[in-house]
This record gives sequence, C-alpha cells and structure tokens, in this order.
Amino acid sequence: MQLGFPYPEAQHAIVAGVDEVGRGPLAGDVVAAAVILDPKHPIAQLNDSKKLSVKQRERLYDLIIERSLCYALGRANVAEIDAINILQASLLAMSRAAAALTVQPGFIYVDGLHCPRWDYRSTAVVKGDSKVDCIAAASIIAKVTRDREMQEMEVQYPGYGFAKHKGYPTSVHLEALERLGPCPAHRRSYKPVQVAIARANSNPNKSL
Repeated sequence: MQLGFPYPEAQHAIVAGVDEVGRGPLAGDVVAAAVILDPKHPIAQLNDSKKLSVKQRERLYDLIIERSLCYALGRANVAEIDAINILQASLLAMSRAAAALTVQPGFIYVDGLHCPRWDYRSTAVVKGDSKVDCIAAASIIAKVTRDREMQEMEVQYPGYGFAKHKGYPTSVHLEALERLGPCPAHRRSYKPVQVAIARANSNPNKSL
C-alpha cells in the first residue's frame, strides 16, 4: 500500500482515511473511524482489518493510537439505521468520524463507492482498506472498537452469541433469534429480524 496514494488532489494536504464497520450485522451500531497517519512514524503491515487476525488487529490498533497524528470515531445507532437505511447510516457515521478529528484534513480517502455529502475534498476508493494505508488504519480502529462493543453487548443481552459472531447473521445467531426473539439491539429493518418479530408476536414469552 501507499501512504499518499497517487491522487494529485491529495498532494501537500493533511490526508485522512475513513472507513466503517458493521453494515452486514443484524444488531448493533455501525461504527466508523477517521485516521490521519504521521508520515514520520510509519506503521508496517497495515491492511484491511478483515484480512488480519485478532492479535494482529489488536497490535496494530495500539500502534495506530500511539503513532497517528489524529483519529476519531463516529457512529450511527440502531434507530438511525432503521430510519434512514444502512447505506445512509454508514455515510452519516463516516461524516461524524471526520468531523470529530481534532486535526482537520485537507483531503479524505473513503473506503467504498460513495463519499458522504460534506465539504471535504475527497475520493472514494473501492477496496481502499487494502490499497491505502490511512483507510486500512481506519478500518482497524473501527473493527476493534465495534468488536469490543459487541463483546460488551453479550453481557447485556446474553444468549445471542454476540461476542462470537459480532451480530452477523450466522446460523448460531439466527437460531438464537428464532429461540429468543429480537432484543433492543437488533435492527428492525433487517429481514431476519422482521421474521423473528413476526414469530415473537405469536409468542408473548419472547422479548421484543
């Protein structure tokens, strides 16, 4: 990967990378991160967080926190996801992450197909988390943050397996949904959750 990436618009600018995690899960917030790396303190082995092991992500997370010029988190909660759809919620979370940076960037690389509607000079990079260092760093920060939150959610809503599947629609999760019904952390706009709600409505002993 390249720290600067060959976009002329980014030359001589403070560059941030933005990425989000959590579009596919049936539960929990979508979490975004914005990271401005320090060229004087490079971090080796940055990559798409999905391609890294848990230990690698945790190690790189600590390095990014320690060495980056600036990082920030943004999110959209379950109610927002259900109200405006997951794409718009993801863009909202990314906007919030960028706005929270204490050092404001002159250019932003965004992972994916779309940039949020904002005033930043920016470009979307398909599979950017495996192409651009600062996007990879953002993906790691977002992923580790959200995974930790889902582990905490396991304590709050036991029985669903959140600590293991992080809210994704695995067979274990779908079985728990059918058995327990949805909890407050589930996204009501997602079809598997809607199916579980319909089933739970016929069984007053299940939680909604």
